Amino acid sequence: MCLSVAAASAREKLLDASLSLIRERGYAATTVDELCARAGVTKGAFFHHFASKDALGVAAVAHWSHHASALFQAEAYRQAPDALGRVRAYLALRKSLLHGDVSQFTCVAGTMVQETYASHPALRQACADCIFGHAGTLAQDFAAAMKERGLHGDVTAEGLAAHTQCVLQGAFVLAKARGDGQVAVQSVEHLERYVELLFAGTPESPAKPKSRPRRKPSTAPSRKRRSP
Repeated sequence: MCLSVAAASAREKLLDASLSLIRERGYAATTVDELCARAGVTKGAFFHHFASKDALGVAAVAHWSHHASALFQAEAYRQAPDALGRVRAYLALRKSLLHGDVSQFTCVAGTMVQETYASHPALRQACADCIFGHAGTLAQDFAAAMKERGLHGDVTAEGLAAHTQCVLQGAFVLAKARGDGQVAVQSVEHLERYVELLFAGTPESPAKPKSRPRRKPSTAPSRKRRSP
């Protein structure tokens, strides 16, 4: 029993170490030796749990997805009374996380897929499952908001959720290029404005003042006043 608990602990340490190292250095530059050193485990422990670095990479994305899902499900924004309110609160939460060192707020899956999409199919698929899986939870709120607000047309909830991820992942890239998160904050603020414009004018939006109908000119003959 003690051996299995220790083994599980070593695996968790390696996965936790991978989340920080991959965001700091990138997947290709992260070595097994560095992972073991950060986790405080032996190389033998690494290969006991993972057949290769790629096997750890797939597990790391699933580990990241699990922790991210738990974080967002526990946040207060889920308690907003209406769906559009939840979308607004979600975007505000994402913006609030964009501070500190860039490696602390960027996405493990987004970082890995940029490096491995053409050379590591298993890693690409794991990253796709993570990113689009998270987008799927947001699509539910977009779908409910569109139904509540009567938004129709060519826009789909799935497309809006994917666009949200596109903006966020692109914002992470810009933050890495600049070396700070302010450009990412601005990108999310543009996304917030887009969402407000998209839902502006829907039935639940503030009603515009109605213009008064013009009075038609009278067709009755005018009476001339007689001089006294």
